[in-house]
Amino acid sequence: MLAAASAMPATAQKMNIEQRGDTTVIKIDNPTKYLLLPVQEEKDEAQVLLDTGSKEDTWMDVRLAQNGADYYVPFALTGKKTSTVKILGLKKGSIAVNLMKLSDTFDTTNTDYYRPSYHFTPLYGWMNDPNGMVYKDGEYHLYFQYNPYGSKWGNMHWGHAVSRDLVHWEHLDPAIARDTMGHIFSGSSVVDRNNTAGYGKNAIIAIYTNNSVAHDEVQCIAYSTDNGRTFTKYEGNPVLRPFDGLKDFRDPKVFWYEKNKSWYMIVSADKETRFYKSKNLKQWTYVSAFGKGMGQQPCQYECPDFFQLPVNGDKKNMKWVMTMNINPGCIFGGSATEYFVGDFDGKKFTCPDAQDVKWLDYGKDHYATVTFSNTGDRVLAITWMSNWEYANITPFKQNRGANGLPRELKLYEKDGKYYLSEDAAPEVKALRKATHDLGNETVEDTKDMKGAAANMDGAFEIEADVTPSANGIAGIEISNNKRERTMIYFNMKNGKVVMDRTESGLTDFGKNSVPHDIELAWDKQRELQAKQPARIENAINYKNDFALATWGPLNLCEGKTYHVDIFVDKSSVELFVDGGRIAMTNLVFPVAPYENIKLYTKGGKAEFSNIKVHKLAL
Repeated sequence: MLAAASAMPATAQKMNIEQRGDTTVIKIDNPTKYLLLPVQEEKDEAQVLLDTGSKEDTWMDVRLAQNGADYYVPFALTGKKTSTVKILGLKKGSIAVNLMKLSDTFDTTNTDYYRPSYHFTPLYGWMNDPNGMVYKDGEYHLYFQYNPYGSKWGNMHWGHAVSRDLVHWEHLDPAIARDTMGHIFSGSSVVDRNNTAGYGKNAIIAIYTNNSVAHDEVQCIAYSTDNGRTFTKYEGNPVLRPFDGLKDFRDPKVFWYEKNKSWYMIVSADKETRFYKSKNLKQWTYVSAFGKGMGQQPCQYECPDFFQLPVNGDKKNMKWVMTMNINPGCIFGGSATEYFVGDFDGKKFTCPDAQDVKWLDYGKDHYATVTFSNTGDRVLAITWMSNWEYANITPFKQNRGANGLPRELKLYEKDGKYYLSEDAAPEVKALRKATHDLGNETVEDTKDMKGAAANMDGAFEIEADVTPSANGIAGIEISNNKRERTMIYFNMKNGKVVMDRTESGLTDFGKNSVPHDIELAWDKQRELQAKQPARIENAINYKNDFALATWGPLNLCEGKTYHVDIFVDKSSVELFVDGGRIAMTNLVFPVAPYENIKLYTKGGKAEFSNIKVHKLAL
């Protein structure tokens, strides 16, 4: 339970509670900064409103405690002499009102066992899609889908953090809040260098989807003249509606197309994407569509992106890349990111091999991948590290949701086709605090390096060059002393690199099946594992949607030796092979930190060279 630090004396405020029909009215004299609301995650949502008398006052959905509290969330009050809070849908007999607290501070100290050490997470609450990312004046702005009133999806705001190096982030107040038009869904931001929108040269313009049951999904804009700290919503919103009343019409990505001196928007439109163009970011004209029936099918398109990259670094050979996040459609179930490579002439995007399915990442926990705008020649992306099949029930409390490492995208050609690589950005190396050089090993069976990652709190990086035998298996196992393990191995006979998390720790994520007590959950999991055979190299569900192995095709790589970079951070494992030609991102929930490393082979000896273990920390 989050603590309320420095709570004000009870005599400093007066809180009057009345029941008016189905509405609970709380009047607070001499209010503190926050009313701390008790949350019980598995209960229904009630609606909470700070009543200031403004037409902009917006109801928020909060899972208020009925018979016990999991944690608290802060609900900001006014600086006036009296604040009025209204609650709708609070069930009779609920203890929420009795548990509410007044406080001028809110303790965001990390108390969650699985909260990552060096990946970005919100201070508290729920996070999903990164969005609106932009670079300006030496700062990377990360906006994200954020619920400040609970650790499950809801109340979509744009949360906000800034960084100068992509790894150390300063948490800021939410930049765009849910309003009376609805949730603030995903979108993008641009630097308006030429003042096309009329809000000043170099203003940051955010373009986002507004979602409400009262209207179709529509696109809106807001502008910032203080380097992205605060935004003012355009009084003429929305700026774009679907011309055919389409329900799923969201996640606009806007970019400048120099040849036409125009802004272009790519927006997901159910099972296709649509292009629009504009001179001022306010009036938009339909251009064309792409994607229907292409790539992975069937699927729902979300969070599209569109950018240029040189092929093999050759700026004379530029191609356009469309990344498309789909849900469902992942080969391992749930949500994932695919992409298309082709040409764009200001009217249409053409892709010669659009029927091929190309995955940006071969894990199960890689979604809503989008790129920063205004980064020059570099294309830098951030992903949400989860999957919609179980995102709301992973074993977190204080906060739920993390970003994958920042990644640099590059384009290469192989066998006459174009592919996108996704490697950890070079800036990530700044996280290395100490290195254990383990040298070279020739392995015919196993080589146990017990404790090679000890005293690293489950936050480390493994680098190695692996040369498997021609038709054998060569792998790296990461484990703890609780018999939990994640295995990463090359299967040369099948032409795959595999990450197996079937025995990685807690894996029983069926509906309402995750106990809050880690040790009890672990005991239950061991019983299940004893009854079920381990599953290797397939995505057929034998217990649930989490306990599986994911794999990527080795034909994307060259040569007989593979460079691997493995990032472990308490509740995640990210694999990059040969500079990201294969990337694989998966969550894991071991009940004790991983600290042991084992090299193993089958079907012949393998060479493991230049083995290093880096301790990582902010």
